[in-house]
Amino acid sequence: MTTLPVIGLPVAAATYAGAVEWVLEKAAAKDRAHAVEAANCHVAALARSDAAFGQSMAQFDLIVPDGMPLVWALNRQLPSDQRLTDRVYGPTLMLETLKATQGRPEFRHFLLGGKQSTLDKLRRVFSDRFPGTTIAGMHSPPFGEWPPDEFQRICERIRSSGANLIWVGLGCPKQEHWIARHKDRLPPGVYFGIGAAFAFHAGEVKQSPPALQKLGLEWAYRLAMEPRRLFKRYFTYNTLFLWHLLRGSTEK
Repeated sequence: MTTLPVIGLPVAAATYAGAVEWVLEKAAAKDRAHAVEAANCHVAALARSDAAFGQSMAQFDLIVPDGMPLVWALNRQLPSDQRLTDRVYGPTLMLETLKATQGRPEFRHFLLGGKQSTLDKLRRVFSDRFPGTTIAGMHSPPFGEWPPDEFQRICERIRSSGANLIWVGLGCPKQEHWIARHKDRLPPGVYFGIGAAFAFHAGEVKQSPPALQKLGLEWAYRLAMEPRRLFKRYFTYNTLFLWHLLRGSTEK
C-alpha cells in the first residue's frame, strides 16, 4: 500500500481488503508486536500539535484513513486510477477482520479495555455474528490509575490466550500511548487502537447514519449525541486539521 503524509501523519492509501490482508499476514507471522491505527481528523491533528502523541504515532506500523477528510487529502496526492472510494473505518475494519478469521483457528482475538459488562456483550455479539471466530480472551483493566503489575497481568493473559489479534479500546490518546510505550515488550501479534468500536458493537452508543459518514459528517452526529464531552475535541482538532490542510502542510 502506498503511504502518504496527511498534515505530517503517514497514512496508507488502504482499502478494507488490503488492510485485512496486511493484518492477517502480520498476525500469522507471530514475530513481534505490530501496531495499527484507524486515524481520523482528531488523531492527525493531535499527532501534529502534541509532540508526545506524535512520537507515539511514529511507533505504529499501519495507519489507515478512518475519516473521509483523510481520504480526500490522500486522493489529492494519488493518480486518478489509484484514488480511494471509501475510508477504512475502525469499527468496520474490526468486523471485516472478525469475518475474515471465521473458521481459521490460527487467528485468535483478544479484547482489552472497557467495562466487563461491555466485553461480555461483545463476546455474545461476535459469537452470534461470526460463528467460528475465536474470541480467545478479554480483560477489563481497572478504572483510573493502574496498579504497577497491571501491564504484566495483561501480557500474561494475552500470551496464555494465544491471541494474535488484540483490540485495544482504552480511548484516544490513552490506547495509542499504551501500545507505543510497551510495543517492544508486548506478546507478538497485531494491536489495534480501536477507540469507540467496543461501545458501538455492544450497542451502547449509536453510530451515525451511513450517508453522514460518507459525507465526512460523522463528527457532527456524534457531537449532537454527546455535546458536552465532544465539543472541545471536535472544535479544536477539526479546526487544526483544516488549518494545516489549507496551508498545504503535508510534511513536517
